[in-house]
Amino acid sequence: MLNSKNFDFILRGCFAAVLTLIVTSCFVMQNKFSVIAPGTWRAVLALNPKQIVSSKDKEVHTVRQLLTDKTRTTEPEAVKMEEATEGELPFLMEVKYVNENSFGIEIINGDERIKVEPEDIKYGHDRQTGKDTLRIEFPVFGSYITAVYRERVIEGEWIIPTKKISIGFTAHYGQNQRFTTLAKTPDANLSGKWEATFDVNNPTSAYKAVGEFTQNGNILRGTFRTETGDYRYLDGEVQANKFYLSCFDGAHAFLFEGKILPDGSLVGIFRSGKSEPEVWEAKRNPNAALRDANSLTTAKSSNEAINFTFPNADGKPISLSNYGDKVKILQIFGTWCPNCFDETRFLTKYLADNPSDKLAVVALAFERNAEVAVPQITTYKKKMSVPYEIVVAGTTNKKDSASQRLPWLSKVMAFPTMVFVDKKNHIRRVHTGFDGPATSAYGQFAKDFDEFVKKLISE
Repeated sequence: MLNSKNFDFILRGCFAAVLTLIVTSCFVMQNKFSVIAPGTWRAVLALNPKQIVSSKDKEVHTVRQLLTDKTRTTEPEAVKMEEATEGELPFLMEVKYVNENSFGIEIINGDERIKVEPEDIKYGHDRQTGKDTLRIEFPVFGSYITAVYRERVIEGEWIIPTKKISIGFTAHYGQNQRFTTLAKTPDANLSGKWEATFDVNNPTSAYKAVGEFTQNGNILRGTFRTETGDYRYLDGEVQANKFYLSCFDGAHAFLFEGKILPDGSLVGIFRSGKSEPEVWEAKRNPNAALRDANSLTTAKSSNEAINFTFPNADGKPISLSNYGDKVKILQIFGTWCPNCFDETRFLTKYLADNPSDKLAVVALAFERNAEVAVPQITTYKKKMSVPYEIVVAGTTNKKDSASQRLPWLSKVMAFPTMVFVDKKNHIRRVHTGFDGPATSAYGQFAKDFDEFVKKLISE
């Protein structure tokens, strides 16, 4: 029997149900999206090359064999290390919608987030294949990801046209681990400085580096400094006696896998894109250091004035003599270079913070492909809001190299290289490479730069 009390109860129940439906519907609307889901995605690049050649005996070895051989030289009975990553470089990215049909992406490497603006993301339905397609462009570096997507998966390739390289790319929604979901107790805390040698199996090409790490539990972050630049923001973890680090920034793809040996030293494999993997080793050294960056390249004559004339992106010839008696900073760089990207941001900020009509900066670009140099430089200047002139100085091939195009330098061994020129157009200092904000040396570099520029201006 339906009495007034029962009717009131039913009515209240119906009202509650309708209210719940309305609230739920509103919640769904707030999370509506038209393409890929907002939030965290775990992406993987398949670097994949599994063999390297030891120059010592010209035999082909697997990465696993070389690591085993290397550990045996110091630890005869060392446990064999197997490369668990198999050349798969993971990184995280976050999708953020600005409205229902437009979204940006942030690539996450430790403390750094690299923003891909909505205008650089294209999507649509391919009628020929019947698949939904996605293109994520990194216009500053001239590379892009092209892929198909469905619900929680994106599959495709990361492509660098100027190098004719493509690397397999996949991403899965809702995963936030960089390497693993494990939490094994680390065998050691790797925080601090490490004296490292890379490419140890090739004595003629081996080079020094300084590892700078910070470890918090299983989380490991840091970088490697080299004489030609740093490896930027590395992010990873330590699991028992193994550790993993990676970085993807739209230009470079770095993957490190290593092992903590019983004596506390480290041995590992370094992959950079599809280049041949390198074996490296390191030992803890709080005083680890590299050669002075101001001593590696010199002026052939410090008493002779220099000059050059190169066209800018509009074809207008730009000469050093155009800048009169100003102090000049010459930035030898390439738009494809992440360390140059860091240096460009530094110079741009410095000029904004220290406006002066007595200082000029000119960037000398050396691009990988002469055919796309002008549009690439134009895009770089616009996207980075570069306030100074960029000229087309040459390419990275041997016939048109920086060392040949700039004969007043002893050599150019790194991009970037910064040349300090005084009011009389004499070279006063040449700084090789760049210690970016991911390194402990960045603050000291900024201080030295400011002091030296002000000294030149005051002369």
